[in-house]
Amino acid sequence: MSSLVRAACLTHYSEVARASALDPVRMLLDAGLDPSVLDNPDLKIPVERGGQLLQASAAVSGNESFGLCMAESRRLSNLGAVGLLIRDQATLRDSLGILMRYQPVLNDALSLTIEECGGLVIIREAVRAGNAHQSTRQRIELALGVMVSLIRQLIRPDWRPRQVCLEHAAPRELSTHLRFFGPCVEFDRDFNGIVCAKTDLDARNPSADIAMTRYAQQLLDASLVTQHATTLEAVQRAILQLLPSGRCSIEQVAEHMGMVCRTVQRRLAEEGHSFSSILNEVRKELTTRHVIEGDRPLIDVAALFGFSSPSAFSRWYHAQFGCSPRESRARRDAMHRQTTQDSRRLPEHRLVTRSG
Repeated sequence: MSSLVRAACLTHYSEVARASALDPVRMLLDAGLDPSVLDNPDLKIPVERGGQLLQASAAVSGNESFGLCMAESRRLSNLGAVGLLIRDQATLRDSLGILMRYQPVLNDALSLTIEECGGLVIIREAVRAGNAHQSTRQRIELALGVMVSLIRQLIRPDWRPRQVCLEHAAPRELSTHLRFFGPCVEFDRDFNGIVCAKTDLDARNPSADIAMTRYAQQLLDASLVTQHATTLEAVQRAILQLLPSGRCSIEQVAEHMGMVCRTVQRRLAEEGHSFSSILNEVRKELTTRHVIEGDRPLIDVAALFGFSSPSAFSRWYHAQFGCSPRESRARRDAMHRQTTQDSRRLPEHRLVTRSG
């Protein structure tokens, strides 16, 4: 079953598309999406199609920061009832806790975790692509950009993170990233996330409204009843979060989920799955993402995902995809060159109608 996301994730798509010399209606149709989804923020759409739309828009327009541009004007209200509940929490820590709890209501392919280390906090965001070879670059930049926008609304408009880490390679033009995030953005890192001060999380919110939180919580709890994640989905999220750290045995995943290992195994078996097969599928998605979207040396990619040697990684990769990691990167570079050439031959996509 395809993962779903609220159509609100496409908020400001039309504006950014037009500013990038695209026809938003034509691009939506090409991605298999009805243009009316832009007027129905609570409608659920397939994550894969949303990702396809963002990647195609970035490629055709040449705007590598397309997703980040969409995030710049994002507001708490775009999150619906979750935004109401987040806005009225006592601290940013409480707000992020609420966001983690209700993330499946917004986007069940996005995982959010928070780690504390001394006086610093790491807010990690990970996405499931659905299709192992679908780029997640635009989706993750949109997600991190939205997170920064929301924190600025909760703390102060000029807030900046200590560091922003992105797994993929840097774009050719960095001006949008530097303007939005500041000079702290780094690429080809081990994870996607934001680093900030612990004191930011504990700052009090003077405008918190307890009465409003009760109302919003009732709405959201009703939504969760019909969106309870299967064990498969919960295990996928845990693996997605733990695998890059090298801590991803079934025992560690079960502990992360707050369950006993045997219970996880039994529930997966009841759903017709095994831990090893799920682990392999998620590993395929993450490793190909690093191979195809990033420029990190392949020896580092092999070590990051627990392979004993680059040759072991290459053999595993070839068994999964029928080619070596080096061949995948060569194809990526060739496709990028072809896409750049094709975009210059598609004036109908770049035409923005003046009557709209």
